[in-house]
Amino acid sequence: MSVAGTYDVVIKTPMGDQKGKLTVNPSGDAFTGSVTSDMMGSMEIADGKVAGNTITWTMDMKVPMPMTLEGDATVDGDAISGSVKAGMFGAMALSGTRAG
Repeated sequence: MSVAGTYDVVIKTPMGDQKGKLTVNPSGDAFTGSVTSDMMGSMEIADGKVAGNTITWTMDMKVPMPMTLEGDATVDGDAISGSVKAGMFGAMALSGTRAG
């Protein structure tokens, strides 16, 4: 199954669980997309890479403080799980399911 799609995700941050949507639009071994949430707004994905059912990416967060986030996740059917590294805050768990 392709990694393409929109996922309803939860990221476990130091400020509590952040619900959002992760959109993955693959093209070969790369992908574009975004992550949107009420707290962090919308962040475009940069350096999106696809290796089988694993995706990695970076995002430039502006709110609540500027920093580069590094994501990695594995898609298993309609489930997605992984982590988002946030500089000095370390890795935060990411999990969710394909929307729709």
